[in-house]
Amino acid sequence: MNGGPERAVARVDLGAVERNCARLAGLLREGSRLCVVVKANGYGHGAVPCARAALRGGAAWLAVATADEAAELRAAGIDARVLVMGALTRADLDVALDADSDVVAWTQDFVDWVDRPARLHVKLDSGMGRLGTADADEARSLCERIAADDRLDLAGLMTHFATADEVGDAHFGAQLGRFAAFAGAMRGAYGGDLVVHAANSAGAFRDPEAHFDMVRCGVAVYGLDPFQEDPEERGLEPALTLESYVAAVKRFETGMSAGYGRTWRATEPTWVGVLPIGYGDGWRRSLSNNARVLVRGRPRPLVGTVSMDNVTVDLGPETDVRPGDRAVLIGRQGGERILCEEVAGRLGTINYEVTCGLTQRVRREHQEA
Repeated sequence: MNGGPERAVARVDLGAVERNCARLAGLLREGSRLCVVVKANGYGHGAVPCARAALRGGAAWLAVATADEAAELRAAGIDARVLVMGALTRADLDVALDADSDVVAWTQDFVDWVDRPARLHVKLDSGMGRLGTADADEARSLCERIAADDRLDLAGLMTHFATADEVGDAHFGAQLGRFAAFAGAMRGAYGGDLVVHAANSAGAFRDPEAHFDMVRCGVAVYGLDPFQEDPEERGLEPALTLESYVAAVKRFETGMSAGYGRTWRATEPTWVGVLPIGYGDGWRRSLSNNARVLVRGRPRPLVGTVSMDNVTVDLGPETDVRPGDRAVLIGRQGGERILCEEVAGRLGTINYEVTCGLTQRVRREHQEA
């Protein structure tokens, strides 16, 4: 690019991704490895460049949700161990295995589909209530069936915590205890080569007993706090900055309105800036009259209704803002910052829904350290 303003760009600091991975790898107990989750286009940050940065930062595995996501990594020349965690159709299974991926099993029918050599991880639903079998006996039978088939490799055991990010909650401990008992019995029966994994980013910070042989970190890799607090307090660096620019600066007299529905009207003479970004880019309509934007290093209130392609900000009764000035919706400018956690709090959601929600209209620019 020529360095001028852009309509909507997410700048991703790959150095921050690498350093976050090094921080997470150093957090793990001895013998535990880091698996970095790059599903959903790397939580909106870009799967392939973030995967490469993660591997430089100490990741031993990568994880995705779909077979096509695994195929994308392989097409980019990434040869690390890849785990496809999600549900697969027969066609999906072929794509995943063609990509030399590990896959997850929790039913006999799925194992029956596998007609060639494959590495399988048996998933126990220890209390998440989604994928996986909640019947420990069924999980044991699957392990037995896989181990008895010369074509198949019982490569791992896994579960997923429902409340790791809710500190003090008792369900986390109950899940951990149930899974640990199952994993211990299976390791005793089938040897020490099994890769046992359970914890997500929150679990990694919360309890070393949940680290087992591997931890699957997603949100923290991108510098987003798994507890929806300040990531920097946990030694994490936010990797993504969302920018637009001021396309127009307009004088408003008292009573003039901005945007659909006239949901905001000037209570005194002021200047209003128009930014060419909106919910078509993933900047949600629920942020209408409910967000801040940094322009010239100062926070400016977003006023009026967020439309598909534009938002408006109140620049105040006197302003030095000019068309072409950069505007930061997530990130730092001057001495100010807007965290993804702030945006998520205003929306009543979680930080990584914000980054996952950025659409293809937002250009991703990946910056090396």
